[in-house]
Amino acid sequence: MSLTISNNGAVSAASLNLAKNQTKLQESIKRLSSGKKFTGASGGDAGSVSVAMRLNSSLSRLSGAQSNVGNSISFLEYQDGILETAANIVGRMTELKGLAVSDPLKSTDDLSSYATEFGDLQDQLKELRLSQINGVSVFSNTDGVTFDKGDTASAAFSTITVYTSAKGSEGTSVVIHRSLFKAAMSVDANGDSGVAAGAGDNTDATAGLDLVQGVKVTDLDDVTLEQLEGVLDNVIWLRGQTSAGLSKLNFARDSIAVEKINMASALGRIEDADIAEESANLAKYSILMQASAAMVAQANQQSQVALTLLR
Repeated sequence: MSLTISNNGAVSAASLNLAKNQTKLQESIKRLSSGKKFTGASGGDAGSVSVAMRLNSSLSRLSGAQSNVGNSISFLEYQDGILETAANIVGRMTELKGLAVSDPLKSTDDLSSYATEFGDLQDQLKELRLSQINGVSVFSNTDGVTFDKGDTASAAFSTITVYTSAKGSEGTSVVIHRSLFKAAMSVDANGDSGVAAGAGDNTDATAGLDLVQGVKVTDLDDVTLEQLEGVLDNVIWLRGQTSAGLSKLNFARDSIAVEKINMASALGRIEDADIAEESANLAKYSILMQASAAMVAQANQQSQVALTLLR
């Protein structure tokens, strides 16, 4: 084999191996430091990178749906709390009516006090129907709405659609309601539902009762127990509707949580680095890089042999 100076193949080969080992070592360091298998454009095959990006996008959309479901649960819980308060108020109104008609020892002043409290409770109900959470009305207060416990279609304008999948409007959804609080406060002379809210002065017992839209009751003789019990039945039905919505949302929340776990696991299998494997690679390429550097130095020594011959 001839001895040359201008072209040293051993140095070139050793330098190439040094560069390759250095690149591999840097990739292992990036993967171990990030925990990800894909560390750049050349970090993995195009198909796996594409699938991982789609899964990441789906996870982001699921997180948004999960947040919406959580907010919807808060909305209905807030609504249910107000309905519970309304039921207690109507219950107290029923008690006042009973006190006013059942005790012969009550004076005119006592009856007037009952009527005054009854009117104050009406004002409180009017305030409750205007309740908002984060600036959003909790109840639907449109005028002229007929309350019908058996016809949820009549409340279609008050529904809220909550999407519960990564597909948005094309996926699954849960429909919840803004309760028809104002309409539920209206009953006819027999205490039956079906009186349109906003019908005017309905304080006369023969015309029906509207606890939030009509003129304040000043004489408990204008109210019947049947009417108050009818309003209470309406509120109880609204709470049942709210509970049904909460049940559906809780199932949707659990479903989203499980779907996120499974999708994250699938994503991890694609893009997460194998720490054990990368640790072994780190040690391997670290040794190879040092060996390559030593061989570059050793190959360079061959030029010194040529220099010895020239002396």
